[in-house]
Amino acid sequence: MSAPALTRPTAPPLADPYAGLPANAIGRHKSTLEIVTLYVIVAVPFLALAVVVPAVWGWGMSWLDVGLGVGFYYLTLLGVTVGYHRHFTHGSFKAKRPLRLALAAAGSMAIQGPVIQWVADHRRHHAFADRAGDPHSPWRYGTDLRSLLKGMFHAHLGWLFDRRKTSQERYAPDLLKDGALVTTSKLFVVWAFLSLAAPAVIGGLVTGSWAGAWSAFFWAGLVRIALLHHVTWSINSVCHVVGNRPFVSRDRATNFWPLAILSGGESWHNLHHADPTCARHGVLRGQIDISARLIWVFEKLGWARDVKWPDPVRLAAKRRDAAPAAASA
Repeated sequence: MSAPALTRPTAPPLADPYAGLPANAIGRHKSTLEIVTLYVIVAVPFLALAVVVPAVWGWGMSWLDVGLGVGFYYLTLLGVTVGYHRHFTHGSFKAKRPLRLALAAAGSMAIQGPVIQWVADHRRHHAFADRAGDPHSPWRYGTDLRSLLKGMFHAHLGWLFDRRKTSQERYAPDLLKDGALVTTSKLFVVWAFLSLAAPAVIGGLVTGSWAGAWSAFFWAGLVRIALLHHVTWSINSVCHVVGNRPFVSRDRATNFWPLAILSGGESWHNLHHADPTCARHGVLRGQIDISARLIWVFEKLGWARDVKWPDPVRLAAKRRDAAPAAASA
């Protein structure tokens, strides 16, 4: 594969992402407690990741830690990619009730926010992708290198600390009508606690020691969450700047193949923005999409239906190397 290219269009800097939005597009402001909690959620796992090397040097990690780390990583990752993103945000497939709630719980365990707020933010992102109104465009400040670096930081995690919140009533009214899902969303703190506690409990029970519990908590809890956070946030930052764009979209979303496996197929971001409801993002030859494969399994088991798989004709019309008429489709 060729090296990902830097996408640097010539365009004026974006205005305030809230400028021009209707009044009901913005919900209540984040409280001071919510902002402090965000700092803790971002900083503590990141600090854990920063001490990985000295920790390994000192006492290492066990195969149990590796297994728990990988297992909880993909459980929570797929909760976000298959659940939060493809099911709840874009309706790429319909799920039976138990699977629907299980996906919401698994996504919550990624500790990226309650499902309904996550969906509202992401739907708004698609409505205004890389334009004024987008909550996390890396092109917000301009296209020169300094502005772009500042914008990438904003897209990666800076936007999380904006006190203004996207209105759930405007961008996720369908989810607010689902009482069980609303309850699951409100229990976010419980799911976040389980995400950290479960690896520690399993590690302690298997090894029969507090050391085993602490080691599992560190590796399969804190470090796993930090890695998952930064992979997910990279879709907002890296995948709107670096990579290729084989499909025509209204924004600057790119494909960035190095993150394909770690992101569960989400880094095939260009196709996703070209065809947001498609259940598979990696549609070209050799593009691994673990999330799509899991949806396929759910469909075969009868747990998912009405899956919006890629349409060859639709994809051909969106190819950038297709006829000029297709590019305007």
